[in-house]
Amino acid sequence: MFINAKAGPALARSAADLPFKPLYLSRRLRSSTSATGGGAEHDSARSPGRDGPAASVDFDQTQRAYKSKDSLELLRSLVVFKLCSYDFLRHETPGKKTCLHILGQRAFDQLMKMTFYGQFVAGEDHLAIRPLIQKNQAFGVGSVLDYSVEEDISQEEAEQKEMDSCVSAAEKESIGEDHREKKYKAHKQFSDRRGGVTGARTYFYADEAKCDQHMETFIKCIKASGGSSMDGFSAIKMTALGRPQFLLQFSEVLVKWRQFFSFLASQQGGDGTEALEQRLELKQLQEFLTTLGAKGDLTIDMLDWNSLIDDRTKISDLLVVPNVELGELEPLLKAFTEEEEKQMKRMLQRMDVLVKHAIENGVRLMVDAEQTYFQPAISRLTLEMQRLYNKDKPVIFTTYQCYLQEAYDNVTMDVELSRREGWHFAAKLVRGAYMYQERERAKDIGYEDPINPDYESTNIMYHRCLDYVLDEIALTRNANVMVASHNEDTVKHTLRRMNEVGLSARENKVYFGQLLGMCDQISFPLGQAGFPVYKYVPYGPVSEVMPYLSRRAQENRGFMKGALKERELLWKELKRRLASGELLHRPVL
Repeated sequence: MFINAKAGPALARSAADLPFKPLYLSRRLRSSTSATGGGAEHDSARSPGRDGPAASVDFDQTQRAYKSKDSLELLRSLVVFKLCSYDFLRHETPGKKTCLHILGQRAFDQLMKMTFYGQFVAGEDHLAIRPLIQKNQAFGVGSVLDYSVEEDISQEEAEQKEMDSCVSAAEKESIGEDHREKKYKAHKQFSDRRGGVTGARTYFYADEAKCDQHMETFIKCIKASGGSSMDGFSAIKMTALGRPQFLLQFSEVLVKWRQFFSFLASQQGGDGTEALEQRLELKQLQEFLTTLGAKGDLTIDMLDWNSLIDDRTKISDLLVVPNVELGELEPLLKAFTEEEEKQMKRMLQRMDVLVKHAIENGVRLMVDAEQTYFQPAISRLTLEMQRLYNKDKPVIFTTYQCYLQEAYDNVTMDVELSRREGWHFAAKLVRGAYMYQERERAKDIGYEDPINPDYESTNIMYHRCLDYVLDEIALTRNANVMVASHNEDTVKHTLRRMNEVGLSARENKVYFGQLLGMCDQISFPLGQAGFPVYKYVPYGPVSEVMPYLSRRAQENRGFMKGALKERELLWKELKRRLASGELLHRPVL
């Protein structure tokens, strides 16, 4: 939304955040969620779903869990999971280089295809991945395609690229003169965004041509998803599509407007209330903004996505923030070069191209979450696309990282906005991928840690957000959620809550998601029981996927230490096949 002031075009675009949500957020009476993430009850909780209640699923039944795998695949899983407990594939380790040197590139690639690559990556291109996608689909499991090629560059190169692309020309010329917040500025010691991150791809800005290449790659991924399965997903990252300077600056603008409205709410006695319950009196808002330079009547309008991608709109006009101390609106930066303005615009235009391709190919677009200093802009831009493209059905999915302290506020406000405006809320819930990096950055630079204090707090937050969305689905049938989790307790919690609120699997409102090569004992029983379940399916050439695979091996190293059950179930199924004479089992499609 934005304020339309008759005598102030700069002001008209300065409030591009959803800071005005508090003006109209008064949610209908609904059940409250317990602190432990327990279920809420209302009328629909006592009635069956439209197609009957959700079924229960047995995650210990190995024959069902692994019927899509032959015995060699099960053995490979056991070998790879064991190797993941060692340092074998850590990024840039001498072991990897030595192995490559001894075997040569061709033999090394073949070894990877027999082990790590074969376990976690579907294939080299959209043709090679089709058999695996179709096999999984035959056993009830869909795909979220994720082209996982990533530059294998040194830390020094990564730092240089990040600092060059996150600092504007105006900042370089006026060192020490800006009023930027520390969190939303580039810092050299954290400019290699791969540090402490295992399960997420990382893109560094090189130039506009490279961003166009990324867009074309995502288009191919969208077409592959549309051609390989029904109702598929394709995952994208905004940092791949443009200069990250814009995401940093736009995020700071959004957060400052949010802080401004929280300040106004506190002045009206709303201090300490949850974000969803904060309200502002329009008259007082108008009076206050008039003191900041706005003249004439103020009206609340919608920020139009089409205007954002229109070349006639200056994106830099959005980057204006209220200064309460000075009593005026001021630009975040003094000036932007013409090229910087074009770069900001091109990022949005590339996003729009991808959405249109997704619609044409019958594919849903999953916008991944990223670091907290980029995320406010990513979330807001994704929301604007949802407003436009999710009117009739869920096309754009956003992502909420539930290890963040603000996750529940963000989910509840966006759900409320979708309900009031009449579009389909669609989201993926994850625990999060950047915890260690975020914690260290906040501590070293000196701002509040955005992460929940411990794992249990994150679990509570995840279930709290999930319960809220499930309630919304039960009440309106106009929301959608992907439970992206390897946590069996979370999956069981979801099934239990679906039964309580009367949601069936066949309604296709609640999806489940796990990574390819992991937690098959959860994914396949869910799929065979009729639940919409998807694997995140990475693909790309062996040599170009190695940076992703290296970090995936690190993630599995920690994951497998605490998840012995999967290995136990794999052994159990191999022993069962041996005892029953089914060791030569072949999946029947």
